[in-house]
Amino acid sequence: MEKSKNPISISAKSFILVMVVLLAMMITAGASTYFLPQGTYSFDESGQLISGSYVQSDVDPYPVWKWFLAPLLVFSSSDALNIIMVSLFLLTISGFFAVMQNTNGIKILVNKLVKRFSSKKHTVICLTALVFMLFGSFFGMFEELVALLPIIIIISLSLGFDTMMGLGICMLAACFGFAAAITNPFSIGVAADIMQVEALSGVWLRILFFILTYGLICVFLISYAKKLERNPMLSLTYDLDKEKHKELDASVQEQSQNSDRTAKIYLIFFAVLVAALILIYAFAASYSIPMLILCFLIGSIVSGTLVTKKISAVFKWFLSGAASMLPAVIMIAFASSVKFIMTDGGVLYTIVHAAIDLLSGMSPYASILVLYALVLFVQLFIGSASAKAMLIMPIIKPLCSVAGISPELSILAFIFGDGFTNVLFPTNAVLLIGLSMAGVSYGKWFKWTALLQLVMLIITSLILLLGVAIGY
Repeated sequence: MEKSKNPISISAKSFILVMVVLLAMMITAGASTYFLPQGTYSFDESGQLISGSYVQSDVDPYPVWKWFLAPLLVFSSSDALNIIMVSLFLLTISGFFAVMQNTNGIKILVNKLVKRFSSKKHTVICLTALVFMLFGSFFGMFEELVALLPIIIIISLSLGFDTMMGLGICMLAACFGFAAAITNPFSIGVAADIMQVEALSGVWLRILFFILTYGLICVFLISYAKKLERNPMLSLTYDLDKEKHKELDASVQEQSQNSDRTAKIYLIFFAVLVAALILIYAFAASYSIPMLILCFLIGSIVSGTLVTKKISAVFKWFLSGAASMLPAVIMIAFASSVKFIMTDGGVLYTIVHAAIDLLSGMSPYASILVLYALVLFVQLFIGSASAKAMLIMPIIKPLCSVAGISPELSILAFIFGDGFTNVLFPTNAVLLIGLSMAGVSYGKWFKWTALLQLVMLIITSLILLLGVAIGY
């Protein structure tokens, strides 16, 4: 069987552009230690910040040589395990899709799906986006769902749309679901525990907001679909997709002799994977990444061997696919370095402390917007929802009661600030990797989503102000 191109691959151009952006942010973070005072907070045994423990320190600015060694030094930080796990996860799913591609699994599944749903394109868009949003909203899944991006992009192209639509259905929808959280354990769960309220307290407004967000993203995606149907050349990825379409057109003629059997094997795998995801997030959410690595590893070997009966070839394809994702590991290390420099250099905590000081004496309306802005700022450096909650929520907890802001409203401000910008800020490793996998530049992505993000910023701000007004 001839070796096929891995559907998950990062082009040299995308890699270089991403690295330039991240390097510029690392330099900016390092330079900030030369003109901002440095300080730190104390943390308890669980890693939760201790309110009122900020101490300003008189130390030298962060050495320039450390700016550029940060991608290595970050592996000695508390984020090291998470970086390693996410990196292994990406390597594993890349290996899996390489196996699936070389066994004709992707083309067979996509062709069958397109034949079945080609007359209901808009319905497919909305229903697929809903599935991704629900997983993000209820289970806090984002990185894990991006694993399905290659297949979603191929389905989008096969339906006559473009790469951007695939990114919107998958990555954008998953992120917006994460932000419109209903029971997300990584944002609502951790924040509610710190604020000492039930996770379902105030859930009615979060449900209404989820419905509003879903409606908005459907309007956004369907409007873009109709635009492409009128004139495909209006696609922001038109030139890129011409090459992808050539590969798809060729693959239609290369069906495996055992296509039905192959389709059944991979459909069973994905059915088992979805069931496993639900069980993992219901009973062992903190071990989700390691368990998913195991699922994709076993799935690669078992599925590939059942289709080809050539286990040595399966291992070869898997290792080749994993190797193609090594640039993503470098990007993750560089993206994590921005936060590392800001925290190790002592300026991130200083900025947070200054913002918290602003809350004192403000009206509830101003306070909730300042809190929202603070979460948005910290999100630029700390992508992890739980890590951000453990940094911010303990500090604002006593201030919220003084300002007249309920715990439920402060949690709402937190999830708004934590979620949507996961697909906006260039320091988010998952965004950069997703765009690189799709071959889409950050500039094109920003152009496509900027207005939507602005609308969401306005809507979320108004909802927070309404929350103050109605005593939510």
